[in-house]
Amino acid sequence: MITKEQKQAVVAELAEMIRGASSLYFVDFTGMTVAQDQAFRRDLRAKGVTMRVAKNTLLLRALAEVGGYEIEDTKLAGQTAMILGASDPVAPAKVIRQHFEKLEKPRLKVAVVEGMYFGPSELKQVSELPTREDLIAGMLGSINAPISGIVGSLNAVMRDVASIIEEVAKKQAA
Repeated sequence: MITKEQKQAVVAELAEMIRGASSLYFVDFTGMTVAQDQAFRRDLRAKGVTMRVAKNTLLLRALAEVGGYEIEDTKLAGQTAMILGASDPVAPAKVIRQHFEKLEKPRLKVAVVEGMYFGPSELKQVSELPTREDLIAGMLGSINAPISGIVGSLNAVMRDVASIIEEVAKKQAA
C-alpha cells in the first residue's frame, strides 16, 4: 500500500514534469506486450520524449495542481500512461501514431498540445503537424530567399558596371 506521503511525492513529481512539458498525451497501453512496450518507450526516448505511468487519480491531482488543464476524469479511465513532449510538442504524436498503425496500440485518450485539446480521432492530424525543426527551417528558408535575390541582383549590377568599365577602358586604349 502506498502511503499518503508517497502519493504527495508522486503528485509533486508529476506536476513538475507537466510544468516543463510543451505537450501532454494520455494513452491506453492495455494489451501491449513487454517487448512492444519496450520498443515504444525506446522510440519515445529517441525523440527526447518522457513516458510516465501513474494512477489516474494521481495524474488528475497533478494536473489540478498545475492548473489550466480541463481533462475529465472519465477520459483517463483504465490504464493510462502520460507522455510528455519537451522541445518538440508533435514528436510524441508521431511515435504514438507509428506504433498504433502497426499494432492498434497504444490508443490515444486525449492530448494537449500548446493549450489545444485533441481526442483519439485527431491523432493523425496532430502527428502531421510540422515539427519545430521543420518550422524553423521553413522560416529560415523564407528569410533567406529575399536575401539571396538581393545578392543576385547586386552581383548582376556589379558585373554590368565592371563590363562597362572594361569597354570604356578598351575604347580609350584604342
